[in-house]
Amino acid sequence: MLIDIIAGARPNFMKIAPIIRALQARAAAGGPVRYRLVHTGQHYDARLSGDFFVQLGIPAPDVNLEVGSGTQAEQTAAIMIGYERLLLAAPSRLCLVVGDVTSTMACAIAAQKLGVPVAHVEGGIRSGDWTMPEEINRMVTDAITNWFFTTSAFADANLRTAGVGEERIFFVGNTMIDSLLANLDRLQPPSFWDALKLQPGGYFVVTLHRPANVDGTGSLARLLAAIGAGTRGLPVIFPVHPRTAKTLRDLADLPATLHLVEPQPYLEFNYLVKHAKAVITDSGGITEETTVMGVPCMTLRDSTERPETVSIGTNALIGTDPAKLAPALDRLFAGDWQRGAIPELWDGRAGERIVAGIERVLGAGD
Repeated sequence: MLIDIIAGARPNFMKIAPIIRALQARAAAGGPVRYRLVHTGQHYDARLSGDFFVQLGIPAPDVNLEVGSGTQAEQTAAIMIGYERLLLAAPSRLCLVVGDVTSTMACAIAAQKLGVPVAHVEGGIRSGDWTMPEEINRMVTDAITNWFFTTSAFADANLRTAGVGEERIFFVGNTMIDSLLANLDRLQPPSFWDALKLQPGGYFVVTLHRPANVDGTGSLARLLAAIGAGTRGLPVIFPVHPRTAKTLRDLADLPATLHLVEPQPYLEFNYLVKHAKAVITDSGGITEETTVMGVPCMTLRDSTERPETVSIGTNALIGTDPAKLAPALDRLFAGDWQRGAIPELWDGRAGERIVAGIERVLGAGD
């Protein structure tokens, strides 16, 4: 009984690793489900792809569609064409997609067009912001998904509101957290740790890649200036996303405490996060990891698809106005940041629950 697991970009790799481990364990125990790992090649840079496979113990892909770079439409088309060819030559029983990248949406469409059912890990999350490509990917994918593996009660409620029946929703927890908990004792400092004289609790981590924040030199310069002014002379470590690097090349007079570094492998990046005084980001996934590690997090967005990190965890929505960052940093330095708690079922066993759900919907135990 063959299923496809789709991965295409860095956020996917952390989410598929626990599912693959759980499938391997079930197969060793006589379970009937086998998987084919399909890497679309949406991210092909070693820093964004290869390092994560090695560090997370993900086996080499069975298939690599090698779509490479391009516009949203070009990548979507190339992924659909490549995956359609694969399914026509060797169909599977299920297409399992994760997260909200272009590969998620494109493979879901191609599968359904050929009558292959779709299961969506992280189904149901919504930001309400249609300017985010990821939000469009989520909405399209969920509109044609058969079964949903969800991370929170918020996601379940979104699906119910959209008319999805309870029998199609599986609340399983968060595979991102499975990967984090499995690797906490393996985290390691990055190569520049000693050179920059970093100390636990004595620096900030920044990640920025949303178009509204980084595509214009003016908006990015104002954000970085506010970060430099509000972090009180502490080092600010900024792993630079390729999208952001293009704009940074046109900026001068960056804050003296800002250290631009390459995108970090999984173990090094989460070491930085775990020991930071706080994280300033416009990412969604990082807010989940900071919540579990108890690290204060400031999200430079007006909405989030992961509201549990705000209502339960350590995250706060700051917005995109740089002026709003200073009061949040003042609150942090005053020791008034919320301590947070860990959301339900973020316990490291989501992968096992997903595999049990897959076996159930495919009738593998019948």
